[in-house]
Amino acid sequence: MPIVAALVLVNAWTMLRFWQDKQRAIAGRRRIPEANLLGLALIGGTPGAFAARRLFRHKTRKEPFSTRLMLIAAIQLGAGGVLLLT
Repeated sequence: MPIVAALVLVNAWTMLRFWQDKQRAIAGRRRIPEANLLGLALIGGTPGAFAARRLFRHKTRKEPFSTRLMLIAAIQLGAGGVLLLT
């Protein structure tokens, strides 16, 4: 159960940070570094990152960000598959 709670929190935090970045972009203010957003995805916030991209229409066509996010998701899916098979 603690793992599920941690994943819920990191995904909520990821969505919040994507929303904040979108608001900063609209306001012309300093942005949240892409490395920070990708780092949140890497530690388990990938579902939140994809949901935020769709919900806020943010960073949907940005390269290489999109490719890197997809790579993180693919690695996580592969690792999850390996864990299920072992």
